[in-house]
Amino acid sequence: MPKIAPPKQKMSWRLWVRLSVWTIALASLALGAHEVNAFLAHDARFELSCQVNESACTSLEIRGTVHADKVRLQHVFTEDFGGSVFRIPLAERRRHLLAVDWVGTATVARVWPNRLVVTVSERTPVAFAKLPMGESGHYRMALIDSEGVLLSIPGRVRFHLPVLSGVTEDQTEADRRTSVKAAQNLLTDLGPQAKEISEVNAANPQDMRVVTQIAGTAVELWLGDQRYLPRYEHFVSHYEEIRKHSEDAGVFDLRMDDRILAK
Repeated sequence: MPKIAPPKQKMSWRLWVRLSVWTIALASLALGAHEVNAFLAHDARFELSCQVNESACTSLEIRGTVHADKVRLQHVFTEDFGGSVFRIPLAERRRHLLAVDWVGTATVARVWPNRLVVTVSERTPVAFAKLPMGESGHYRMALIDSEGVLLSIPGRVRFHLPVLSGVTEDQTEADRRTSVKAAQNLLTDLGPQAKEISEVNAANPQDMRVVTQIAGTAVELWLGDQRYLPRYEHFVSHYEEIRKHSEDAGVFDLRMDDRILAK
């Protein structure tokens, strides 16, 4: 006996109505979103009305700067001037702000209808970096923070910081950070004696060297990688006797605790 196929169910008119309503609703939402985007992107009320090199732009507020160049920060948004704040790619602009000298952190916020607020936190220098200029034997000075980031020295500002040598512009920030940490550990270990140190050489963190003034004479001391304070105090307490036997020496190796070698 042949099998009889079940009759195909016809889609009810109620289902057709529901589908039509949803289709119309979705289309309306898409059209509405498009119109809203167009409105936010092109209406003059949302325009970032700044000019290049304008000293006081009311539409672009920059907060938190002390040493960072406000003009350079403002230039990050040059291509946005005259356009809607809605269209500004905030994450990309933030990345560009972080590339500006002295900027450690940065946030960018839209303040409707037509303003941007930029808030930066500046880096904190911990030492002067004595940077060699190629093979010339000359040096230039910069500031350096605890992360190994080099900073320009702002005019008319005085910093009371130690000098760090043994770092270069060609090094990675990670390598410079290692040297900075080694210098900070040495100065911390020296305690109050650290104020007598004029320069720390951290070219090799396992072979730390310092320059200090003793009895009006500049000497270089090789301290190694440990026992900085005992070695330093031992040298200072025996300096007069050491000088009698090494009148012309300017470098002293203190890395062996049972002897001092004059270079």
